[in-house]
Amino acid sequence: MEFEAEVCSECETHAEVLQKVQAELPPEESLYDLADLFKVFGDTTRIKILYVLFESEMCVCDLAAALGMTQSAISHQLRVLKQSKLVGNRREGKSIIYFLADDHVRVMIDQGMEHVAE
Repeated sequence: MEFEAEVCSECETHAEVLQKVQAELPPEESLYDLADLFKVFGDTTRIKILYVLFESEMCVCDLAAALGMTQSAISHQLRVLKQSKLVGNRREGKSIIYFLADDHVRVMIDQGMEHVAE
């Protein structure tokens, strides 16, 4: 089903509203960074990795086994998640353990799922 955006029948701007909105609009660089962050959530594999990490910290081997994927594929996606500061890692002996960077990650995913479920 295709939706068409409705538009005003006459073009009239509202100066007070525009001034308020423009004063509150974040800087362009912040908006660009936010858009990049949301692009990271645009990949199902990365979402699956985050869901697995909600349950437990894991090494690449365990993540690959949990998701039925190769370590190489998981490693590539972890690199993207780490660059976006969504996951962190630490060394434990010969293993690198991955974990959620902070509670904000869970909140973003939970709110996204809540929205999808509506």
